[in-house]
Amino acid sequence: MKLKTFRILNYRSINDSGEIEVAKITSLVGRNESGKSNLLLALQTLNPAGGVQSLSPIKNFPRHRRLSECSDDTPVVSTLWELDQKEQAELAAIFPRALGVSRVSIDRDYKAIRSARFIDLKPLVFSIDEVEARIRKVRPVIEAEVYKLDAAVQDHVKASIEEWASALVAQTEGPQWADASAPALAKLRQALATFAISLPDREEGLTAELEQLAAQIRKDGPAWQAARSWATQRLPVFIYVDDYPHLNGHQNIAEYLGRKGSNQLGESDRNFEKMCKVADLSPQQLNDLYGANDHETRNQLANRSSAIVTSELRRLWKDRSLKVRFSPDAHHLNTFISDPNSVYDVEVNLNERSRGLKWFFSFYITFSADTKGGSAENAILLLDEPGLFLHALSQADLLRHLSTDFSNQIIYTTHSPFMVPTEDLDAIRTVNIEQDAGTTVSNNPTGDSRTLFPIQAALGYTISQSLFVGPNNLVVEGVTDFWILTCVSNYLIGNGKPGLPKELTMTPAGGAQKIPYMVSLLTSERLRVLVLFDDEKKARITKGELLQEKVIREDNIVFVTDGFPDAAKPPEADIEDLIEATVYDALVRESYCSELASVKSLTMNTSIPRIEKRYEKAFADVGLTFHKTRPARLFLNKAATDTAAIMTRCTLENFTRLFERISHLHSKNVARGAEPFR
Repeated sequence: MKLKTFRILNYRSINDSGEIEVAKITSLVGRNESGKSNLLLALQTLNPAGGVQSLSPIKNFPRHRRLSECSDDTPVVSTLWELDQKEQAELAAIFPRALGVSRVSIDRDYKAIRSARFIDLKPLVFSIDEVEARIRKVRPVIEAEVYKLDAAVQDHVKASIEEWASALVAQTEGPQWADASAPALAKLRQALATFAISLPDREEGLTAELEQLAAQIRKDGPAWQAARSWATQRLPVFIYVDDYPHLNGHQNIAEYLGRKGSNQLGESDRNFEKMCKVADLSPQQLNDLYGANDHETRNQLANRSSAIVTSELRRLWKDRSLKVRFSPDAHHLNTFISDPNSVYDVEVNLNERSRGLKWFFSFYITFSADTKGGSAENAILLLDEPGLFLHALSQADLLRHLSTDFSNQIIYTTHSPFMVPTEDLDAIRTVNIEQDAGTTVSNNPTGDSRTLFPIQAALGYTISQSLFVGPNNLVVEGVTDFWILTCVSNYLIGNGKPGLPKELTMTPAGGAQKIPYMVSLLTSERLRVLVLFDDEKKARITKGELLQEKVIREDNIVFVTDGFPDAAKPPEADIEDLIEATVYDALVRESYCSELASVKSLTMNTSIPRIEKRYEKAFADVGLTFHKTRPARLFLNKAATDTAAIMTRCTLENFTRLFERISHLHSKNVARGAEPFR
């Protein structure tokens, strides 16, 4: 059975969640305290591993409502399931009228009573009018035969006919009609046989049809009950996990066996059993071998188990290539984890590893044991904030693992952008909460900014990876640099002149202070990177830091001043300084015409080397604020509508020199081959 939708009602923060669509992997995204956990906890109660239990209204009924509103039959969970072909055949064999039914609705209430309803079930064909029509045809024929009998028995037979006819029309509902008609029809048959009355073929057929209809209806009720029981028994078990128990890296086997023998196992003991199950280890065998002083066999078994767990852990844990070693030590079994790729392959006990790694190791052990490595049939996994302690990229690995290595349906909650399935946006459901409405779920991304933030962040990260990143990158400081460089380069190339290399992907860093992070991100992915800095003091310092950290080569860094002739290089410059000064002045005045209308004049301080800073100072002197995005946007517009006024000879010569420098360094970068940035 495949879960298609579920709906939670009257449970903790939930009045009515609304119908929630379910895919193979379904992500419930919402902010803290929005009711995400309550959705999973309520759904689990439909068929938990320990069996269905009654719910406590005091604990579970919404606390802003009166307890008198809650009764045993108050609904909690409503679900819709889809049957596969094999299940449809099983259902039809139990309940013939359900032939062709492919969906079943299963609900539960506060009193642990589950009900099943078959969607599109063919109605039970029954009409009291048709029954009466058959009686009107059969009764006169029987009465005619009665008149042929001795007068002494006629009254008796007539009474039987009257009783039969009355019983067949006394009830108008199918099941009640069948219960009353079956014995009446049997009594009529007995009377006809006693007095050797034979009915003509037509009347015999009509009577037989009534008998068959009564038998079919009486059989339908038990079959319907059996089918509903079958449906609830076929329900997958819901496995809810909100925390993964700590596994002891120094387990005393003898003490564990003693507690097991006295039936006093605790939670940690059961977790140890799960680890032994996954590792194919027998604690009893290890203890017996220790008693027999057979340390060689004991170590061989532990070594085999180490290899089994290590191979699976390496497949799932992609943060580092880890190695697990089980080490028997007298009555103890130690679990060591090491990193073979580090300079020193140091083994550290599991108890002393990071919280994230311990979480993942426990996660792997728990699910491998409980769900047979993620391929358990008839189980749905409900995960509350999985991977909460994992690194961001490890969370992405976990999400990929859930999608590819588990055949089960999985519903999980999260508020982490790295657990949002951006490759399958249809699997995202947003969870919202309001004071009156309580917790509600939308199958489309809706909600306040806090609710939608993980989705926005995930999409933003994905878009940035695909839109502004390529194998060959030119990192610039800001978006206005991106606009202007792209515009001039396209103009030059369109006129048959060299612009920026077409294979370069220009990536705005969002400010000079963010360039080191962007460069580190790109170079860590073995991508070629050039950096274009505005030429000023902070940029020079940033260059020194990049070189000192050996993140990038010195000849992979370009300054805007490379666009000026050697004899006329200014001490400082921005991209805007490559535009002819008179052109930039016209752009500023036109883009700020309304603000400058009341200003008599702007006083420009020519001792300030960068033109953008000169305008910032001049605007500030008259009580205005200057933003370079305005003239930059106007530059783009005029490049299409008034090209001659914008693309002056001086401007194009400056940008051409800069593009030639970038192209030269890019060619050297490509020629290095395997080591693009070191």
